Amino acid sequence: MTKPASHTHFIHYRICDASAAVPLGDDEFIAADDESNVLHVYRYDAGPPVRECDLTELLDTPDGGEADIEGAAELAGKVWWITSHGCDRKGRSSATRRQLFATDPQGKPAGKPYRRLLDDLVEHPLLAHLDLEKAARKAPKDPGGLCIEGLAATPGGGLLVGFRNPVPHGYALIVPLADPAPLLEGGRATLGAPIMLDLQGHGIRAIEWLDDAYYIAAGPPAAGDDYALYRWSGRAGDQPVEIDVPGLAGLHPESLFFDAQGTLHVLSDDGKAQPGGRKCKDLPVEERTFRRLSVPREVWDTFSDTFRDA
Repeated sequence: MTKPASHTHFIHYRICDASAAVPLGDDEFIAADDESNVLHVYRYDAGPPVRECDLTELLDTPDGGEADIEGAAELAGKVWWITSHGCDRKGRSSATRRQLFATDPQGKPAGKPYRRLLDDLVEHPLLAHLDLEKAARKAPKDPGGLCIEGLAATPGGGLLVGFRNPVPHGYALIVPLADPAPLLEGGRATLGAPIMLDLQGHGIRAIEWLDDAYYIAAGPPAAGDDYALYRWSGRAGDQPVEIDVPGLAGLHPESLFFDAQGTLHVLSDDGKAQPGGRKCKDLPVEERTFRRLSVPREVWDTFSDTFRDA
């Protein structure tokens, strides 16, 4: 009998900077590219997108430009998407990059974007010591800058907002957000107590809940290729446990999700890792690619006992 593969790599086309994704049924997933305002629906068997959803009109603000979509989470039949909420790479403020919005699973807008989350974070008394207003005026990869990249649904119907930067005292920052549905009707965000995780100095690139734990893709708050995956109970004070996922080497994990069979999918931001060493923006759209790592549940779940004993 042939032993099943421990992991498989797939290549998808038309975008390079895969930054956020959620599964759609058994055959497809929808993904964002932080360099555009278009969502792309892909089949799991690789190849180009089968559908595209242009959100330029929904995300329009006076300064225009890319929204920098960085995180996604499915909650109560909607897909929530979050932008980086920081400046651009040159430290210029951009209202376009400060949005939390929802779509249906196929990418159709569900209400207007919420554009006051940064204000809520700055005004939150439990975050006052982090001076996020000052952080939001820095370039996102500068020390102490601000960049949101993780978004996860919670079992209680809320969201967790995960920060790539800042990493206060070397700890990754997570801020809970209660039921976001009222935000689509003009309500204000209700934030909980911040959670600090020891990810060995890394920030959060992606976070996802499955069964009884969160899975986190972690990477440097600035540039670099030092990535790791962690499993965390979701309880403040519990130590995340690094998991050794096969096939991760050489990837730049920016998104992860689980399909209905529990297969782990990790998307790589390949904007700087195109075949032949060419820059993504120098390639015709049809030649742009990103990689996806697929790991069956029976493989990654072998880490469950280690996690539960930790």
